[in-house]
Amino acid sequence: MKPKIALVTLGVADLKKSLAFYRDGLGLPLHNYKDGDDMIMFRLEGSWLGLYPREELAKDATVPHDGAGFRGIALAHNEPSREDVDKVFAEALAAGAKPVKTPQDVFWGGYSGYFADPDGHLWEVAYNPYTDLT
Repeated sequence: MKPKIALVTLGVADLKKSLAFYRDGLGLPLHNYKDGDDMIMFRLEGSWLGLYPREELAKDATVPHDGAGFRGIALAHNEPSREDVDKVFAEALAAGAKPVKTPQDVFWGGYSGYFADPDGHLWEVAYNPYTDLT
């Protein structure tokens, strides 16, 4: 298997709300979206982010759609400085994200915080002084 994640698809409750959050709030670039499409894709640097109705995504995977609590995954976005982490975190909150953990110095020597998107998907915004993941 090639060591690459091509697409991360988030199951969402309200496509329009999530579209507004990711496109208008966070400024992610849309790819070939037309009003009424049930799959929304954003072109990222080196991968893709997809939004799809939660129930339909669960049906496709043949699993129950009523997952609750921590889902065992967090998406991460890295920035080149602590100040940039704070800016992105504030941008996410202004777009409608819920703060989960405000940015702070962390045990491994970096600086990070977590927010949740409109469907509760966790995003970490981090500065890593050891490895440039930007």
